Amino acid sequence: MMTGGNYTTIDDSQKVSGSVPSVPDPGHTTVKFAESNLQTFPPSQGKISGGSNPLRDADDTFSGPGNGSTDEPHSGGWLHKFTVGAYKPFFDVDTSDVMDRLKESLFPFRGTFTEKTADKPDLYGPFWICTTLIFVAASIGTFVTYVAHKWKKQEWNYDINLVTWSAGVFYGYVTIVPLALYVVLKYFSAPSGLVQLFCLYGYSLFIFIPALCLSVVPVEIFRWAIAGVAGFMSATFVALNLKAHINSAGERSILIIASIFLLQLGLAVVLKLYLFTVTV
Repeated sequence: MMTGGNYTTIDDSQKVSGSVPSVPDPGHTTVKFAESNLQTFPPSQGKISGGSNPLRDADDTFSGPGNGSTDEPHSGGWLHKFTVGAYKPFFDVDTSDVMDRLKESLFPFRGTFTEKTADKPDLYGPFWICTTLIFVAASIGTFVTYVAHKWKKQEWNYDINLVTWSAGVFYGYVTIVPLALYVVLKYFSAPSGLVQLFCLYGYSLFIFIPALCLSVVPVEIFRWAIAGVAGFMSATFVALNLKAHINSAGERSILIIASIFLLQLGLAVVLKLYLFTVTV
């Protein structure tokens, strides 16, 4: 050991009291950790898991009605039926789907409408069909009566009752008739989806839109022919699409189908008498 200045030098060959001798390296030592079992919390809900599944939005059940699950119970109970969210899936429909269903209603003898809409019935099309019918009936009826009064040089006054009457007929028919039919089919052990019936009856009224537009022709026989053809096509569309389902009701199936057909023809007669007729 040498001392120089303020520093002390220790020779490696010397043994200094209190020092720790060096320990030769015995080699690398492998350290193993015991595998721990992690439990999912909470176990019953399964919200946290080790899988690679993507997170699910809490509201994704309203993204669509799914595979015809129109009657599935919701967590909110029966009060959920009075919320907007309960009917949101039935308005989530593409434009292409609505156009295909409108085209299907113009070919009533196919009878494949209920099959194509079984997985995803909608209320968007029926709502706007009825709304369009109200607007067309009011505007065309007003225009025709205006021209008729001016042609005969008589005073013309706008009839607001035409709008309210049309709204009551179309909205009321597409709501009350499917509800009544739903109860009847359930009574005869041939239940059908309520939304499916709303969808079917709503699209069955589409044929009356071009029929109302053609009613501007001031020929009474032509108007009767237009109303008759439209009523026959609409009645056939509803009856044929419900025939296969109602056949399970047994012997009374023919009576039910005939009643549906005649009721739809009755709607056409009512529309002819109150909307296709111009009186001055």
